[in-house]
Amino acid sequence: MEFVIVNGEFIERSEVKIDMEDRGYQFGDGVYEVIRVYNGKMFTANEHLNRLIESGKKIKMDISYTVEEMKEMLNKLIQKNNLDLGTIYMQITRGTAPRNHVFPGDHVLPTFVANTKEAARPIENMKSGVKTILNEDIRWLLCDIKSLNLLGNLMAKQKAVEAGCFEAIQHRNGTVTEGSLSNVLIVKDGKVITHPADNLVLNGITRQKVLEICRNNGMSYEETTFTLDDLNAADEVFISGTTTEVTPVIEIEGNKVGDGTPGPITKKLQELFEKEIEKECGNLSVEA
Repeated sequence: MEFVIVNGEFIERSEVKIDMEDRGYQFGDGVYEVIRVYNGKMFTANEHLNRLIESGKKIKMDISYTVEEMKEMLNKLIQKNNLDLGTIYMQITRGTAPRNHVFPGDHVLPTFVANTKEAARPIENMKSGVKTILNEDIRWLLCDIKSLNLLGNLMAKQKAVEAGCFEAIQHRNGTVTEGSLSNVLIVKDGKVITHPADNLVLNGITRQKVLEICRNNGMSYEETTFTLDDLNAADEVFISGTTTEVTPVIEIEGNKVGDGTPGPITKKLQELFEKEIEKECGNLSVEA
């Protein structure tokens, strides 16, 4: 039996019904988060849930739950579903109201839902690296909001998969932004470089953790824009994300990155990132 959360209640998944006039369904009018679970514990839950609240504010949607209230609900859901290793997905829409482009009044309450999913760590990708393509970034200009509107991301990811690759590295007028489901970081002359956390990228939680690791371990980094030429000339390239962790990129558009194997700084960051996970969630299984 699998449970989900619907507006604070725990319901069997098979019993959940979505109203046709939910604004998330009709307009993508909502925000979401995905949190990694290791050993039955959420990793960086506070950061994810604070970002969820901030995303809500940016679309003028009031999320009435506090971070602590949401954590309590999500922990109960993890326990009810006996989730050891996987993810927990949650979304909040503006609620159910007759279809109208104008926001409904305060009498319409947001809809909060959450569910869990078993998911192994991407060990093979992290060890061997992944292949990528380049893709023009056609998305809207508020990518800092983790909204339900992901068609641009989906189209980019599908293009990558059809090309036999894992990820699409996106760019606007020659400036690299991020992947379809990840942040993109390069290493040049020992320095980690990634796009600034502005409106053109999502300020990924794993991205933030990687930069924190750099600060705490004396590793050089910079948040600045870089071009396709910089990308192609990089010594190392890697992507970061909740489900991808720190994954090396070994090929872009058929061209090798460096010698075509994961680089030393990327591997060092993987090692330090695992230690951060273990601080919050306990020891990780090698086979996980």
